[in-house]
Amino acid sequence: MTEDVKLDFDVAICGAGPVGMALAALLAQRGMAGERIALIDGKSLGQAISDPRSIALAWGSRLLLQDVGAWPLPATAIHEIHVSRRGQLGRSVMDRAEHKLDALGYVACYGDVVDALSRACERARVQVLRPLRVLSLQEQADGVLLQLDDGRSLRARVAVQAEGGVFGEQADKAQTRDYGQTAVIARVSASAAIAHRAFERFTDEGPLALLPQDGADGHQYALVWCVRPERAQQLLALGADDFLAQLGEAFGERLGRFTRVSERVAFPLGLNADPRASARTVAIGNAAQTLHPVAGQGLNLGLRDAAVLARLLARDAGPAAIAHFAAERERDRGMVIRATDTMARVFADKGPQQALFGLALAALDTVKPARMLLAEFMMFGRR
Repeated sequence: MTEDVKLDFDVAICGAGPVGMALAALLAQRGMAGERIALIDGKSLGQAISDPRSIALAWGSRLLLQDVGAWPLPATAIHEIHVSRRGQLGRSVMDRAEHKLDALGYVACYGDVVDALSRACERARVQVLRPLRVLSLQEQADGVLLQLDDGRSLRARVAVQAEGGVFGEQADKAQTRDYGQTAVIARVSASAAIAHRAFERFTDEGPLALLPQDGADGHQYALVWCVRPERAQQLLALGADDFLAQLGEAFGERLGRFTRVSERVAFPLGLNADPRASARTVAIGNAAQTLHPVAGQGLNLGLRDAAVLARLLARDAGPAAIAHFAAERERDRGMVIRATDTMARVFADKGPQQALFGLALAALDTVKPARMLLAEFMMFGRR
């Protein structure tokens, strides 16, 4: 144990993933001295940067990263999003041209986003404490006392929880639902890949997403395949050829044959959300709302949390800012939670309503204002 040393900050951020680091960088950009911002994480920077997971960044998230000097970074642009229902004729395509943008979004490696944001925080002189864990938070009348696992304690006017983890490792929050689905994650190659086109295909067991992402490994897509837990275990146990054959059966022939697959991993899916905040502590990102990955909204919602909270805390890091944050984020958070929850449950079924879903997709493709509204919601959230 080291000597008990108290360090004073305006804001202490627990969790140095993309959302926590974005908040720190945005606070500095809005005028808060970097020396007054503590960013605490249990992993070393090297561990975080080596994380190979693929993440989807909406156009609005790219603008946020650009604002804090964390863009450009290695990423593949999404020009089109193709949405369909297996076994139904209807489909809808969203295209960047309708919105006069360079891209609808991007696919990047988690580690590359962390690396870019880390450099932004370093330039801003944010005080990074890692690898360290926060053992406890004690809210007091004029601040929050945080106990660290190296024996030190620090005080901050406000504490922000930005370390959410994954659904299967979390304690239940106020709003929780186990979808009975597991996401199988991998990178795959296809014989007739379509550059810059993302696919969201709904099946009886859950959505199947293919996100364009060229990488050093030669694969062309990041795969997120949501299935029943027992089905996930079967897919993980298959040899590569059998796995690719079953992926082709589930997805169809739009990309020709699937030819290669990387190592596969899986994690359980659920909703776990609690928007409440206390006077001097608040949660953002996955710490506030862990969502189903359908439509790739989780990280993007968290980055919007960070943007609003930074604007408010930069004015006054205290209870009033946290209260205003909770009120201002209620609509966007609520709408995204309801939308992803509905898609995860209603469209993973074999009932007759799936025919209506197919018709709805066909109608969406012919009604430009509705299609544009959906795309703008995915890019910017509820505005």
